[in-house]
Amino acid sequence: MPSWLHLDPIAVAVLLLVTAQRLAELVYSRRNEVQLKRAGAVEHGASHYPLIVALHVSWLIGLWIAASSIRPDYSWLAAFSLLQGIRGWVLYTLGSRWTTRVLVLPDKPPIRSGPYRFLPHPNYAVVAAELFVLPMAFGLVSFALAFSIFNAAVLAVRIRAENAALRGPQAVLHGLD
Repeated sequence: MPSWLHLDPIAVAVLLLVTAQRLAELVYSRRNEVQLKRAGAVEHGASHYPLIVALHVSWLIGLWIAASSIRPDYSWLAAFSLLQGIRGWVLYTLGSRWTTRVLVLPDKPPIRSGPYRFLPHPNYAVVAAELFVLPMAFGLVSFALAFSIFNAAVLAVRIRAENAALRGPQAVLHGLD
């Protein structure tokens, strides 16, 4: 019998939950994008967005392929669960301003409450940790390291664009977007 038929039910449950979460977040993001654009929000850094999508889709598909037959380590899953709490805090804090894109409302200051009191980009910190921690739960060290490196490269571009957008039009005009 092929090894891919030996699925671990806990691994599959974890991957189903993460997949459902990511899909729900895309729906939530899209709803917020529509509302923000109606309110006059301007998108920044759209050119790198396909890289983010490709990274996250590849990560999730890769986990389904590499991890669905491996019983996860519960301590790593606990760490991942803790990250989900922080993710929820970020989403709650940003509310209708949370999206997967960089959308800035003119004349609205950046949010500085919740986890944004402690870190300038807590959402990206959570995502970076998730991209490492979940593969580690399945013992996929090389996978975790590779996607962490790819994510760091994409985030370097993303954070630069977002910081320029949040500083205002002058930063964007000077090529920081």
